[in-house]
Amino acid sequence: MKKIFIALLIASFSLVSCQDELDTEPTGLSTKEGLVTATVVENSISSSYQLLSNTLNIMGEWNWNGGLVFQNDYIMQDIASDDMEKKWNSDGDQPWIDEINNFTFTSTNGGPNGLWKYNYEGIKRLNLGIELLTRSDIEAVTGISTDRKKQLLGEAYFLRSYYYFSLVTNFGDVPLIVKPVESLEEAFAVSVRADKAVVWNKIKADLILAQDLLPNSKYSSTTEKWRVSKGAVIALQAKVALYNQKWAEVIPLVDQLTTLGYSLNANYFDNFTVAKEYSDSEVIFSYDHQSNIVPKRGNGICAPLGWGFFAPSTDFLNSFEPNDPRKLYTVDVPNQNINKMLGSTNGTNKGNDDAPNNKVYMRYADALLWKAEALNETGNYSEAITIINQIRARARTTITANGAPVPAGTLPDRPISSDKTTIKNWLISERRAELGFENQRMLDLKRWGIAKEVMTAHGKNFQDKHMLYPIPQSEIDRSAGTLTQNPGY
Repeated sequence: MKKIFIALLIASFSLVSCQDELDTEPTGLSTKEGLVTATVVENSISSSYQLLSNTLNIMGEWNWNGGLVFQNDYIMQDIASDDMEKKWNSDGDQPWIDEINNFTFTSTNGGPNGLWKYNYEGIKRLNLGIELLTRSDIEAVTGISTDRKKQLLGEAYFLRSYYYFSLVTNFGDVPLIVKPVESLEEAFAVSVRADKAVVWNKIKADLILAQDLLPNSKYSSTTEKWRVSKGAVIALQAKVALYNQKWAEVIPLVDQLTTLGYSLNANYFDNFTVAKEYSDSEVIFSYDHQSNIVPKRGNGICAPLGWGFFAPSTDFLNSFEPNDPRKLYTVDVPNQNINKMLGSTNGTNKGNDDAPNNKVYMRYADALLWKAEALNETGNYSEAITIINQIRARARTTITANGAPVPAGTLPDRPISSDKTTIKNWLISERRAELGFENQRMLDLKRWGIAKEVMTAHGKNFQDKHMLYPIPQSEIDRSAGTLTQNPGY
């Protein structure tokens, strides 16, 4: 009998045992009839964060071809785009990444496979946790407080939404699984792809639940600031509205972030340096990497940076305006350091497979630019330009990575304009400079409808089918064809 998602869907009634919260596989002493403790409940949610990490080999042991050594955001969104190339000097290593880079990949490529498996593993863990937390007797059985139960459940709804956001934006229609799958029959029943509109609606519904459950503060916990906050929920709601072109919904959601205490950092690189983690004003959601933890919880993406695994494209380097300090903060070409990915400007963490720098997922500057885009689309051109100029002002008043002041006249304000296309082009340029190597570029190009145009100009063989990635062929095979493929693959 053929199987689908056997490793990812069938829960085997197991949850996390009493080990480190963020690092333990959700297996251990718990069944519907067995022992359920407060620790099991806590770890059922905490372990689900792990799939957002850059820690190496959490889904296998050096399974490069399967795309499972680390999560593939940098490959699927940056290398695939016009911003990044694979390696400073191509040497034939890991050809599946070259296939992503030049758009010759097929449904057997490791990139989509890894993206799919990471997201569904996270969803599997969350479905288990949500099932526990919504039990009517969970407080009496475990002694967990009502406030803590609400917080954990809010985190779970957000994280499940985040994983489904990744799936629907990269694959389109995907199986919508919202409870633990405990038999082959159930696995086959949920292997059918749900219409993307249904998936989007579930994302929105989960986020509404999450917002009502989480504390009305910048951090959900003062001692565990890495946890999902109400700000993260509101930011993802705004991003969902943006991707669905619900412009009027984006603007007030971004405004709510200000009331929670988010603002632009005075220094651009404060978003990425280890020294400012959880004390800055701008980062809304990040994964908490830490060194010297057993099991490992470090940022493993810094390891391949030691031999130049990720490199900027010439087009990306040339896209910056003169003296823009964000260029060097993103990439140091002479020293072949990607500063933003290293969390340092001097090569610290380079080659370290257990680095302490966090992976940033959402920050306030990104959200402000969503608002600027929504304002432009709704005809409020002056306020859209004001926000773009706010981002530029922060950049030009940031001390450069080498300590020198930014020359006068750098990044001048954009002038008054009522031309929607001109302002949109300013916005596109600003997002590229501000958010380079933050896993946004390819998704931006696709949602703007210019991916084919831009990538063709970049010399890439981007076809209409590449607006979505292929469903991994291995998953289709295991489903006996119940899971269908995206067109063109």
